[in-house]
Amino acid sequence: MSESGQARRLADRKPTQGGLRERKKAETRRSIQEHALRLFLEKGYDATTVEEIAAAAGVSHMTFFRYFPSKPAVVENDEYDPMMAEMIRARPVEEPPLTAIARAVSGALRMMPAAEMSTVLTRAQLIQGVPALRARQIESQESARALFAGAIEGRGDATPFEREVLGGVALTALSVAINTWAAADGTVDLPDLVDCAFAVLGA
Repeated sequence: MSESGQARRLADRKPTQGGLRERKKAETRRSIQEHALRLFLEKGYDATTVEEIAAAAGVSHMTFFRYFPSKPAVVENDEYDPMMAEMIRARPVEEPPLTAIARAVSGALRMMPAAEMSTVLTRAQLIQGVPALRARQIESQESARALFAGAIEGRGDATPFEREVLGGVALTALSVAINTWAAADGTVDLPDLVDCAFAVLGA
């Protein structure tokens, strides 16, 4: 299966897993996040309360916390990590670890609908602009590094230590690309930036 076909298959499958109940849960989660991001942009992150987000999304205060453990989690959390890990593992076995990560990430971004890219951009800009969110992002990067390291297990003869190093390097390249894209207000192409970032590593 081609890279674009693999990305499309995974993207199409994500919203339908688990049947109608899971689709409804995904829709509710997405609605809460969309209303939260809109309010953060309109009122400011610190000035927006969980109660206001819940009311805008048409859910209860308790329902909000069933989907997001905290207000920062509305900005931080996404559903892409498992899909990304699977796409990395699905890359051709002859590809080196960093190449597999780069092509999986770039391919997934190129298949992402414009509305989702807009949401990702808003989240990235909020994280850049809110010190508390930036601090939390640094703490959460451990899991992203572990994701990359785990996804390349069995690819080549890299040791666990080397996979951790490669995961960290890949995360840094991706983070620089996203930060550059967010600072430019999305006027540059994120997949192209990701490709350029990993090309620097290859060089």
